[in-house]
Amino acid sequence: MSNHLYDLLIGARSDEDKTFIDVPGGRTISFRQLHAEAGQVASALAAMGVEPGDRVAVQAEKSAEAVALYLGVVRAGAIFLPLNTAYTPSEIDYFVGNARPRVFVGDPSKAEALRPIAEKHGARLETLAGDGSGTLWQAVGTASPDFAAVPRGEDDLAAILYTSGTTGRSKGAMLSHRNLSSNAEVLKDYWRFTADDVLLHALPIYHSHGLFVAINVSLLAGATMIFFAKFEAEAMVREMPRATTMMGVPTFYTRLLSTPSFTREVAGPMRLFISGSAPLLAETHKQFSDLTGHAILERYGMTETNMNSSNPYDGDRRGGTVGFPLPGVELRVASPDTGEVLGAGEIGVIEVKGPNVFSGYWQMPEKTAEEFRADGFFITGDLGKIDEDGYVTIVGRGKDLVISGGFNVYPKEIEEKIDDLPGVLESAVIGVPHADFGEGVTAVVVRDGSRDLTEDDIAGPIRESLAAFKRPKKIIFVDELPRNTMGKVQKNVLRDTYRDIYGA
Repeated sequence: MSNHLYDLLIGARSDEDKTFIDVPGGRTISFRQLHAEAGQVASALAAMGVEPGDRVAVQAEKSAEAVALYLGVVRAGAIFLPLNTAYTPSEIDYFVGNARPRVFVGDPSKAEALRPIAEKHGARLETLAGDGSGTLWQAVGTASPDFAAVPRGEDDLAAILYTSGTTGRSKGAMLSHRNLSSNAEVLKDYWRFTADDVLLHALPIYHSHGLFVAINVSLLAGATMIFFAKFEAEAMVREMPRATTMMGVPTFYTRLLSTPSFTREVAGPMRLFISGSAPLLAETHKQFSDLTGHAILERYGMTETNMNSSNPYDGDRRGGTVGFPLPGVELRVASPDTGEVLGAGEIGVIEVKGPNVFSGYWQMPEKTAEEFRADGFFITGDLGKIDEDGYVTIVGRGKDLVISGGFNVYPKEIEEKIDDLPGVLESAVIGVPHADFGEGVTAVVVRDGSRDLTEDDIAGPIRESLAAFKRPKKIIFVDELPRNTMGKVQKNVLRDTYRDIYGA
């Protein structure tokens, strides 16, 4: 029995000296070196007591070492659990307590705050910085690269990614070796990735887009990645002449469009621009096409399912749509109330089924059962429609989830913190169109009359307990929140009222 995902991604290229990761101004790492470092990671983790099926949680800055860590965890037969680098210690406490990892890898600069959390939940704390330093890589440096990959089958878990929901608790989506491998294989072929491709990679790697789409597809194709620590428009433009493809969120494209050095001549030789993780405004799609001659390829996915649909490589890439269901993926639109499958043009909840769909939520069997239909379709909670040509359009999200800059934001978490502040009667957090972030997190607040609150009175106290991407970009004060006859706050009314506040 082989290690299904690891052997597929790197096994056949383990002796190739071709560059896989090229960090501008930094190190390069070949497929051979990556295989060796992943072996050293697996050896080091095994020496720390990590056994097959154990979780390894990681909150570390983006680096070539972090990629080797991901592959080393898979090679060791463990379960990779990436965490957003913006999460505060109070947020990390929940994830570590819920997942109970054997090892938790954090940034050295945060070690003092993270150590009590690791100890509290029985995890061993190791550190890894963006420059590759830290206690973990000290151990990796002396470990043997000759580690026999632990046998893992298609149905064994490869990763757990936490996603926001409506229960008030983040849920750990369990992703199997087959979930990740099947999606990588389909995307490689659908988007025509080959060993000749050079991908501009400026996405974070704690997120499905940057990790399981960009890295897995590039590995499978034998491509090279120009690996940026973060997105900087000028740096992307400088490196674009030696690239062929780019994956990004809408923010990347709006910022490129506002960069004078990004011209038709620079973008012209590129083969493909891909956007996802948040809705791309049709206006941005048109502006990009007018400037560069390239139609951005938008696709649709989520943490629980990887990628579900994509605009075509050949053919009409329609702005405002997410294209067609990917090969092997069944996608339908159904009534949220009855589950009845709806016809062309009718709006309902999107449901999907296929080898890409996760196996359930970590330690939440009842929640898992609630999210699947009897015939195996996963209820995404996203509202959409399928037109007569088969193109899928996302028109909104059930359960009021906000996606800002490609990250899921659960409004209730923010509302609870605002409602606890002196002078606040109640609040409602919504997402409204934002040209840069897709949706801007916006708080609508009702004062209780005891004091004259300002935006700073709200923003200041919640700053320490919320990751930056969750913090409201605007705070609006109103006399009362709109409600229906049942007393429920009508967030759709609020979204309509304030949809133009960011000028998107």
